[in-house]
Amino acid sequence: MGGSVRDVKSKAELDEAVSGGSPVVLHFWASWCEASKHMDQLVSHLATDFPHTHFLRVEAEEQPEISETYSVSAVPFFVFFKDGKTIDTLEGADPSSLANKVSKVAGSINPGSAASPASLGMAAGSAVLETVKELAQENGSSKDKSKVQQGLSSHLKKRLQELVDSHPVLLFMKGSPEEPKCGFSSKVVDILKEENVKFGSFDILSDPEVREGLKKFSNWPTFPQLYCKGELLGGCDIAIAMHESGELKDVFKDHGIDTIDKADITDSGNAKGGISKSTDLSTTLTSRLESLVNSGSVMLFMKGTPDAPKCGFSRKVVDILRQENVPFESFDILTDEEVRQGLKVYSNWSSYPQLYIKGELIGGSDIVLEMQKSGELQKTLQEKGILPKETIEDRLKKLIASSPVMLFMKGTPDAPRCGFSSKVVNALREEGVVDFGHFDILSDDEVRQGIKVFSNWPTFPQLYYKSELIGGCDIILELRNNGELKSTLSE
Repeated sequence: MGGSVRDVKSKAELDEAVSGGSPVVLHFWASWCEASKHMDQLVSHLATDFPHTHFLRVEAEEQPEISETYSVSAVPFFVFFKDGKTIDTLEGADPSSLANKVSKVAGSINPGSAASPASLGMAAGSAVLETVKELAQENGSSKDKSKVQQGLSSHLKKRLQELVDSHPVLLFMKGSPEEPKCGFSSKVVDILKEENVKFGSFDILSDPEVREGLKKFSNWPTFPQLYCKGELLGGCDIAIAMHESGELKDVFKDHGIDTIDKADITDSGNAKGGISKSTDLSTTLTSRLESLVNSGSVMLFMKGTPDAPKCGFSRKVVDILRQENVPFESFDILTDEEVRQGLKVYSNWSSYPQLYIKGELIGGSDIVLEMQKSGELQKTLQEKGILPKETIEDRLKKLIASSPVMLFMKGTPDAPRCGFSSKVVNALREEGVVDFGHFDILSDDEVRQGIKVFSNWPTFPQLYYKSELIGGCDIILELRNNGELKSTLSE
């Protein structure tokens, strides 16, 4: 089967392929996951490069038995077999690691060697190699959230500015206005339609470079992002508040934004988290679904129950909610086919699980996982009154504990904005301490003022080790000069 990727339809079929003893690479994917689609292109080219290795695909949600066997809770996910045994796994869109692991299981490189995108060979072509590069960059940035990204290139700045200026009203969102891929994006689309304004949109899921770059360009870490005449208005919460107060209408009017007749607007429903009304649903079913969606402040439609999930994706969301100490209700869509099919239409969301907060659709497992990692989930739960709001003391404790070595400074390690901060950064690097967290206190006045009281230390920088204050610039330089800095930070 050299050069091809085969879809697996049953566990028996998979077992037969694995039992043959040849190297096997198994890709768990989902049709709604953009990262899966990108990695699928790479897998196809790897199949050409390694013709003696069997490359198989499993649609994770459609084959729960296989997914459960290998504890798949997120896609893309890869399992590597050799001599009939599982020898390795890989979770997430990490092209370089995938190439490396495929090379190892195929036996073409030494176990200690590392593969790079270039090792994929000429068969991959420039388009796929570029995809590999972009995905690798995106993956790298997600692994290092505590570090501030490097500055934007002039090329990317120009491109982002051109995008922002391309329409009088522009929405950077997940998906498209016709097919939003997160509840927050859908909510803003509905608001713009209610405001009767013409707007352009850009799907940030289609371009990792724009997705990551825009966060720095706008100094706004989440999506959607709404722009008017080149100026950022804000995200979902701000758009909602401005819409409800009438301020958004005034802004559009002041900027001379064209409006369109309501007859030209496609009905997007009641603007609750992307929930759209449909003539395909009976009044009775719509009423039942509305009642279910609102039956708990946090409502999870899943496969199985929280104590016995029947798919890895549902289990993942349950685990996240429990990690966040969120009380929630659930509904097993496997027990009611009418609800299972009807909710897809009602929510305009084609897969499960589906998470709702106060009646608004948040999204599926990938969205919930991303929100947890970015802190957006906790923020949303706090704003909706589900969780108590975080105090400044709680926030400072989390920041201090976010890295074993944590530096509160002015600016960033690569662009310090005071001489004392620069000296501490240099001292750490001279001692070989390069993997340290940092926070720019100039970017957040609440943190800047709060940590002075918290630490009982009135100046900056402040260096912490394992959540304990070491001191400021003078103490750090004295420790370095005495040869004690490295040992102090490794006790």
